Amino acid sequence: MTLEQESYKRIIENLHDGLYFVDKNRVITYWNKAAEEISGFSADEVVGKSCADNILTHVDSEGNSICKGRCPLAATIADGQPRETEVYMHHKAGHRIPVSVRVNTLTDNDGNIIGGVELFTDISSQAASALRVKELEKMALLDNLTQLPNRNYIESELEKRFEEKKRFDVPFGLLFMDIDHFKVFNDTHGHDVGDEVLKFVAETFTANARPFDLFGRWGGEEFLGIIRNVDGENLGMIGDRIRQLVGNSYIMHQDKKLHVTISIGATLVEENDTIDKIIKRADTLLYKSKESGRNCLTMG
Repeated sequence: MTLEQESYKRIIENLHDGLYFVDKNRVITYWNKAAEEISGFSADEVVGKSCADNILTHVDSEGNSICKGRCPLAATIADGQPRETEVYMHHKAGHRIPVSVRVNTLTDNDGNIIGGVELFTDISSQAASALRVKELEKMALLDNLTQLPNRNYIESELEKRFEEKKRFDVPFGLLFMDIDHFKVFNDTHGHDVGDEVLKFVAETFTANARPFDLFGRWGGEEFLGIIRNVDGENLGMIGDRIRQLVGNSYIMHQDKKLHVTISIGATLVEENDTIDKIIKRADTLLYKSKESGRNCLTMG
């Protein structure tokens, strides 16, 4: 390596701005130290992965994902035009960071586009007030106990999934889930213990969900999962895996392991469905699971 190359490497490694390179398939090939510091993701965690896999899950100011369909880096690789924008990057710890993004192409010696480069700057100090407003909005869409999306959030997400189905024919399914005998559990062990159960069930959903699926609390002990880009077989497999994981989990109370099970109704979106229709169908299937002895999944 020449001195010039060494100097170049040292400069980009010590930039205050995050910098990463991708190939034409948007697979990340380089990730500098500032990118690690700003995002919380080490180079080992992201190099070799596609940014289209929603590693950083960039969203716009309205919370819409831009990683698939509206990615400025993908657009620049396609047309060769540099772009600038502001987005919200997902930090490894879970929160959102506002970043100013500048993208350009990477070319070979003949001028052929072989990938792209993105430089991003943490602008959180500039956007602190706006972020506080966003957090307040977010709080209104989250269930206080479980920190899952609440009913309003779920209904909003369903509207997006119906629009996605209409525009791009992307299928989705619902898992309508209910904790079995939860009233008896509450009466036996108390509401505080019941709350702990609701939280561990919610954590089981979120810890085992695919990145593009959503699980929320519909109300009481009822939960709803919106499973994107899925067929009937996979919907059933995902639902059964969740059911088994909940059934094999427990909390400790007075030196005893306390278990619960869930019943599930699973259904795929159909032509001419509405939000009310698909939820009612999933709810009916859930009660068939209850009638079948609970701790099972009914597909329909």
